[in-house]
Amino acid sequence: MARPALSLSLQFADPSHRAQLPRHRVARWLSAALGSGAQITVRIVGDDEGRRLNREFRGKDYATNVLTFDYEHAPTVGADIVLCAPVVAREARERRINLQAHYAHLIVHGALHALGFDHEASADAARMEAQEGAVLTKLGFADPYHS
Repeated sequence: MARPALSLSLQFADPSHRAQLPRHRVARWLSAALGSGAQITVRIVGDDEGRRLNREFRGKDYATNVLTFDYEHAPTVGADIVLCAPVVAREARERRINLQAHYAHLIVHGALHALGFDHEASADAARMEAQEGAVLTKLGFADPYHS
């Protein structure tokens, strides 16, 4: 039986990293994390939009690296994944990691949230981190939690 397709909308409100995020790579990262059909929007934003969304939906008045808004888990995953380009770039610089690898990690992280993974409790965090590491390793990236 054929695997349901990924429907991807890739949006760049902040185009500064467009070259780092070609559609085929983002789709590959999402497919590896999701393992099944999904309707996903990935939106790359600047500080202002990232801060506004984090404030409105999480009550935190700062821009964060990734936010996931999941709408449906079955039969098809439906979610919006929002990444704040300046935050992602700053984190990559501070951690001395490749920008594209950091985006891959955060997109996988966001996709796992769309599947219902969480990291509030330590046991849940360990399970989510193990899954992230496994997906990223399969994609050819280093496990961000054991490198």
